[in-house]
Amino acid sequence: MYAIEVENLTKIYGKGVTAVTAIADATLQVKPGELVAILGPSGSGKTTLLTSIGLINEPTHGKVVIDGAMVADEGWLPGLDLKRFRREKLGFIFQAHNLIPFLTALENVMIALEINYLTRKAAAVRATELLESLNLGHRLKNYPSALSGGEAQRVAIARAMANKPKVILADEPTAALDTENGKNVMALLKKLAVENHSAILVVTHDHRMVEGFDRIFHVNDGRIS
Repeated sequence: MYAIEVENLTKIYGKGVTAVTAIADATLQVKPGELVAILGPSGSGKTTLLTSIGLINEPTHGKVVIDGAMVADEGWLPGLDLKRFRREKLGFIFQAHNLIPFLTALENVMIALEINYLTRKAAAVRATELLESLNLGHRLKNYPSALSGGEAQRVAIARAMANKPKVILADEPTAALDTENGKNVMALLKKLAVENHSAILVVTHDHRMVEGFDRIFHVNDGRIS
């Protein structure tokens, strides 16, 4: 079974003469344990595709299936609890790490667990284990302003992995990093995909980072190949 299945996904903004097709008839599948890239220039529709798969941006047409569950079929499935589904099934990593500045590294990971109804004590244990596994055990009590770019992105990865999601969606996760830190992050994502049997879909225009992907889809002018 695929972790991500997208069939003929189309996203149109506006109507009539002002309509703009951001993504047209996109079809792709990602298996558990795979690290897959969506590669394309700025404005090609990569992020629109990612946010549609991530239950943020409602598709105009087409189907989206996550971990065997239909979530979109000519629009969101009626009765689907989008927030709960995202919380339980999906993890997100962004170009800007989006850490909460007044929370420590540990607390930034804990909050993802606590909103999923884990007790504070259990959340602290899980978050500590994750951060230590990413070589951040010495940074648990540091605030984001005290972290390097690579360290902050690893905290963001720990937060995305916190609830053991079946799917992780990453939007330009290495764009703000230098080449060495960027490659370290991509190697880490590959390792996590295999170890956790998660499907990781990465949007990027960064050709420096393509070496470690299992497969690459190219997007140009809203069309995927």
